[in-house]
Amino acid sequence: MRAQQPSARQRGAALLMAMITVALVATLAAAAMWRQWRGVEVEAAERARVQSAWILTGALDWGRLILAGDLREDRNRGFDADHLGEPWAVPLAEARLSTFLAAGEASSDTDRDAFLSGQITDMQSRMNVMNLVAGAPSQQLDAFTRFTRLFELLNLPSGELGALQRALARASAAMRGPTDDGGDAPLLPRRFEQLAWLGLPASTLDTLRPYVTVLPLVNNEPTPVNLNTASAQVIAASIPELDMARAQRVVVQRDSGFFKQPSDAMQAVGGPAADTRWVSTTSDFFEVRGRLRLDDVALEEVSVVQRDRRTRQVTTLWRERTALTVDLGNGAGATPLARAAGAR
Repeated sequence: MRAQQPSARQRGAALLMAMITVALVATLAAAAMWRQWRGVEVEAAERARVQSAWILTGALDWGRLILAGDLREDRNRGFDADHLGEPWAVPLAEARLSTFLAAGEASSDTDRDAFLSGQITDMQSRMNVMNLVAGAPSQQLDAFTRFTRLFELLNLPSGELGALQRALARASAAMRGPTDDGGDAPLLPRRFEQLAWLGLPASTLDTLRPYVTVLPLVNNEPTPVNLNTASAQVIAASIPELDMARAQRVVVQRDSGFFKQPSDAMQAVGGPAADTRWVSTTSDFFEVRGRLRLDDVALEEVSVVQRDRRTRQVTTLWRERTALTVDLGNGAGATPLARAAGAR
């Protein structure tokens, strides 16, 4: 008896099942390959993140070592003075990362286009906004007078300064204990950008950025401005009796030789006696900025550190890391992309 041949419908169903099986196997294989590739990419990204974090931490340690070494140099010289001719003031130009490694230590990870740069900035070259609430009421009035002069030199509305001082006083009082604000007092800023919490508009912040900073008060005393590093506008504002022309002469004079004492600066330009509560020739607060560029992506870490001249220690007050994108086509530089880590 002859075997019954499968019908055309049965042959079609078998072919369809075979095609479905092949498609399913191909899909599962593709998914498995994608997961494997994704795992490799995630692992590589995590390794790069950890390596970048260590490199940027090394940049911060580099800055702290330089600043600590500067204190030792001051001790060897027999006087304290911080100026723009010292090693800490020389920026670290962008250099390929492999140039920092000893011969034979380079690996395939450093064969990428990895570049490191850094810079240390004297934060006492700017006026500390916390001076508005430092010390006794008479000192706060003196600080307000100096900030009023700065606002005039920068053509900023004086009303914004009054609102800033009132908001800062409320925030400072709220930090000390309960107040009558009913919990509506603003937070006390720790960084310059946070002055927006106190109501300053973005345009005013942009104008003030090169001249104003936010630093903690030491023993509730005003933070003096360093005449060896400050701009002419900051010097003129910090010494209200000094006109802008002589403040600019101070900047010119220090290029040929730094000032050991504030009185040296005033004698050089025929200025009034300098009040050492508001001006000095030394600095204890610095900003350390390190940038790591890998191909078209960059990471930048900004830290503010404080030196203790008694213990000769350099303490990190806060750190913030920012991811940047690098425009390699038009030379526009790096643009902030996202906050990679909050202040610490």
